[in-house]
Amino acid sequence: MPHRNDHPYLTNRKLVFLLALFCCLLWGSSYPAIKNGYLLFGIAPGDVPSKLVFAGWRFLAAGLLLLAYAAASGKRIAGFSARTLGQFAVLGLTQTALQYVFFYVGLAHTSGVKSSILNATGTFFSVLLAHFIYRNDRLSYSKALGCAVGFAGVMVINFGAGLGGLLQFEFTLLGEGFVVIAAGVLAAASIYGKRISQGIDPIVMTAWQLVVGGAALLAGGYGSGGALHGFTPASTALLAYMAVLSSLAISIWSLLLKYNRVSMVTAFNFMVPVFGAVLSALFLDESILEWRNGIALALVCAGIWLVTKEPAPGRS
Repeated sequence: MPHRNDHPYLTNRKLVFLLALFCCLLWGSSYPAIKNGYLLFGIAPGDVPSKLVFAGWRFLAAGLLLLAYAAASGKRIAGFSARTLGQFAVLGLTQTALQYVFFYVGLAHTSGVKSSILNATGTFFSVLLAHFIYRNDRLSYSKALGCAVGFAGVMVINFGAGLGGLLQFEFTLLGEGFVVIAAGVLAAASIYGKRISQGIDPIVMTAWQLVVGGAALLAGGYGSGGALHGFTPASTALLAYMAVLSSLAISIWSLLLKYNRVSMVTAFNFMVPVFGAVLSALFLDESILEWRNGIALALVCAGIWLVTKEPAPGRS
């Protein structure tokens, strides 16, 4: 069925392909950017409050950028009902604040390559949750197989290195565990966000949840003794890039989802761990050539492809 309000450009398949890949590239670049941000601002691995401050400024700035864009586009950005404001608050406190508490801490205790692969489990959590929430989005054979293949990749990435690695399992709660928890929180919050976005412009909704989440992270970080020092041209430019990254990628992705079938757009999600792993290897001098990294990446990408591919005609 054709989409209502078709856009002359944003429904062009080639342009959709390029824009979706661009979003995935931006999201993939966040893994090395965050870890380099810790180095540039001198944030120690155990300094959780300062990590929250770092994340808070990023998302508050991203939300304000989106609000400015929405206002310039003539969208309504204020005057919402108390119920809608409450929805913004719930979404901001979960999808931005809570998720990134787990993600930022987890990323500090494991590699960028590993985090980018583990974080892709969010796609599988979304599929499993949708099965119990939406009657028209039940688990199919392809989706179930995709989840199994993807989680097999998560298992592989946590095997130890070397010939004896198959007998070891490298998994810590603060590292790999927190990254997986963050993916689960994001999946649940995204389903909630999809529900409330039916009557609200998705860019305005995203902007306010980033502002609320960023403010909550700042309050928690500063309130527990965190700080952000070491502002230099390089560190400031990195923080600005991360804010633009979030606002730009989310804006483009929301527009693509508005004018195209969800399955067509989300099929590109498999590229996020690919870009994340490759960019982490390039900018953090991490190894992507270890057997477990390559196999895990292939399995996770195959799993995401299976859960997002279109069913064959005449089959459910």
